[in-house]
Amino acid sequence: MDIPRLQAAMEQGTTTSVAIVGGYLARIRKYDPLLRSILELNPDALEIAAALDLERNERGSRGMLHGIPILLKDNIDTHDRMHTSAGSLALADSIAPEDAFVASRLRAAGAVLIGKANMTEMANYMSSTMWSGYSARGGQTLNPYGPGELFVGGSSSGSAAAVAANLCAASIGTETSGSIISPASQNNLVGIKPTLGLVSRSGIIPIAHSQDTAGPIARTVTDAAILLGALTGADARDPATLAHPDRALRDYTPFLDADGLRQARIGIPRFYYKELDEPRLAILEAAIAALRRQGATVIDPVALPCEETQWDWHVLRYEFKWGINDYLSRLGSGTAVRTLRDVIAFNEANADRALKYGQDTMRHAEETTSGTLAEQEYLDSLKRSREMSRERGIDHALAEHRLDALLFLGAEDGSDLAARAGYPSLTVPGGYTENGVVAPGGYETRGPQGITFVGAAYSEPTLIKLAYGYEQATRHRFAPSL
Repeated sequence: MDIPRLQAAMEQGTTTSVAIVGGYLARIRKYDPLLRSILELNPDALEIAAALDLERNERGSRGMLHGIPILLKDNIDTHDRMHTSAGSLALADSIAPEDAFVASRLRAAGAVLIGKANMTEMANYMSSTMWSGYSARGGQTLNPYGPGELFVGGSSSGSAAAVAANLCAASIGTETSGSIISPASQNNLVGIKPTLGLVSRSGIIPIAHSQDTAGPIARTVTDAAILLGALTGADARDPATLAHPDRALRDYTPFLDADGLRQARIGIPRFYYKELDEPRLAILEAAIAALRRQGATVIDPVALPCEETQWDWHVLRYEFKWGINDYLSRLGSGTAVRTLRDVIAFNEANADRALKYGQDTMRHAEETTSGTLAEQEYLDSLKRSREMSRERGIDHALAEHRLDALLFLGAEDGSDLAARAGYPSLTVPGGYTENGVVAPGGYETRGPQGITFVGAAYSEPTLIKLAYGYEQATRHRFAPSL
């Protein structure tokens, strides 16, 4: 059941939040020992649900999320009896001193924070060889469409696998570059990576503040739109949310238009399609045909001046050390690590449990940056990355052809372009490939495939409109067999 149907059932008195939470807990006990998508459950979830049921009976509902169980990625702070560790053993006992803004907004909306999701440890900024979905604390998350066979995506791996397997109503992931779009695409889900500054970054274990953001992962565009509206808002702890507070809407459901593709203009950046194998290219061609059938004008191809750019990853390396040190310095007495150097030292002292894949990425960040963000290499890389992804990238293509969005497959290239720009992307189920190839990293490309719309800054309403129109016309999602 999607969120509106769950909400309607509670309003009609045919079920309760306690019953819904209990049902999900039963499914978790039954299926998650295989999937390993959840690190820990909220020990107070049923009590919170009971209080929300009482509140509904006495004062009415707070809104669409009242009593709805939502799972949080394990890098999002909660000041309760759950830990926040980013999957790391070094932070396994850490209790955050306060809620992340995202968590506090969900609580205010009446959501039940049912647990913390497993994730690629340290949001996959720990080791160059770490498998997506693995953490020392939680083990390897598996894709419910083919446990042990299909790529699960990362780093919001557990957030996606749990939603796909119906272990929660929806979840919150985070993304620096592809970490919402990738697992949502690989698990036949809807994922929204918002514009940088639309959703607060405060209280989230970081990689790079110039690209990090939280966002919803859900089974339908409707559920994702409901969640996005609950997450937005100005936060004094995050200056990016204060830049354009008027662009942050509290309700994105008015943009759920089944005719949302009619008269839309969608660009096809063929340069980013050329490395795709035939089954995945066929998914995209079918999506393009569906767009045309629904009345969209498809501009094919469109070129981006940044296409041949040789991108570097200096921004992440420099901002990671600064961000981790800042985050750790704010923790309470529940953990002994206070710097990135401390985390590295802890892992070395517990190598048998903590370093299955090593920690070369973290070591490199520690050893080659000052943690001050004063290096010219960093400043030059940040400036170039923004210019090439914006003025010489997404903005150029959208303006030249008067486009509403660009179309990509899953997290293939387009998600990194949008992440560098700080622009939104939205993926929606696009089909399923029975055959594939072995991609860089060693995973097979078969399985669920997402169709991803990328737009200009704060174009979430447009992307939701396009994605909903596509979803309603195609209805590609199906549940996994567990």
